[in-house]
Amino acid sequence: MSAREFNDQILKMSDALKFFALHLTSNDEDAEDLLHDTYLKAITYRDKFVEKTNLKAWLYTIMKNTFINNYRRNVKANTIIDKTDDNYFINFNQEDGNTTPEMSFSYKEIMGKINALEQEYQVPFTMHNDGYKYKEIADELKLPIGTVKSRIFLARRKLMDTLQGYN
Repeated sequence: MSAREFNDQILKMSDALKFFALHLTSNDEDAEDLLHDTYLKAITYRDKFVEKTNLKAWLYTIMKNTFINNYRRNVKANTIIDKTDDNYFINFNQEDGNTTPEMSFSYKEIMGKINALEQEYQVPFTMHNDGYKYKEIADELKLPIGTVKSRIFLARRKLMDTLQGYN
């Protein structure tokens, strides 16, 4: 396929590509930029396209990969890395100053009920609440994963029964 035929084929797909770009970006200007980047890459790497294969799929793949790469680049550029010694500010809750006495009492009551659970329910429930995955809890406690899930479920149920005023 000549360069002119290739370009004509690409331009015939502009509406579909524009729609896909809008779907990815949700913004007209970003979609237009993505479309132009896709055209540029397609023309630049035209020799990589295998004739008698699906040109539309090839273009969609270029567009999707370009979008993902741009997204990752933007996320990395907006990531703030704190290298100070004041690491205790990282997990500082901004809403701590707005804690009411009622909230403090509620927290103490809920934690008291959690601590009152039998150890076999309390430990998996607390670990799950702290962010551990079921598999990690099962490995740590040397229990089958089904047992861990069951104990967490039963702990939730017991807490819901004892803390009826919070439902």
